[in-house]
Amino acid sequence: MTGLFGGAFDPPHLGHVALLEEARRHFVLERVVVLVVVDPGHKGVHAGASDRLGLAVAAFPGHEVVLDRHARTIDLLRERAYPDPLFLIGADEFADFPNWKEPDAVLELARLGVATRPGFSREQLEAVLAQLTRPERVVFFEMRPTEVSSSEVRERVSRGESIEGFVPPAVGQAIAGSRLYRS
Repeated sequence: MTGLFGGAFDPPHLGHVALLEEARRHFVLERVVVLVVVDPGHKGVHAGASDRLGLAVAAFPGHEVVLDRHARTIDLLRERAYPDPLFLIGADEFADFPNWKEPDAVLELARLGVATRPGFSREQLEAVLAQLTRPERVVFFEMRPTEVSSSEVRERVSRGESIEGFVPPAVGQAIAGSRLYRS
C-alpha cells in the first residue's frame, strides 16, 4: 500500500506531521509519497513551489517528497500508477470531498484514509459518505488533535513571533533562514 499525502504545505506544520505519522502506524504504510502541489486549484499559496518543497523535505525526513504539478487529485491518479494507493486527508478536507473534481472517480482509483479528530461528528462524516457511490473505499482513523494551521504559522512569522511548537524545528530553521512569510 502506498500512502499519498498531498497539499500546499505553505508551510508544513505539526498537524501535517501528526496526520502522516498516525496514518503510517494505523495502515502500516511501507511507502509514503508527500505531494507538494505546485498550484493548488482551490487556494492560493504564499511561498513558491521550490520553497514549499524544501520545507516539506525538512518536515517529512525519510519520506519521498515530490512536486505535484496537478491541481486536482483525479488528474494525478490518472497519470501516475501508484501500487494500492491510499490518499490521506483530514476530516475537514473530507467534509468538502463531494466538491472535489470527480470524487467518485478518485475513489475508483484510490482509497481515502481520513483522519478524524474532535470537532467533526460522526454524523457529519456519514453525511459525506451518503453522497458517494463507493463509500466502502473510505477508511477512517483517529489522530490526536493538533491545534495549528498554516495560516496561523504564516501570521506568527509575519508578526515576528515564535513558531516553536507549531512546526518541526527543521522547518522553523528553514523559514528563518530563507526569510519566508515575513511582512
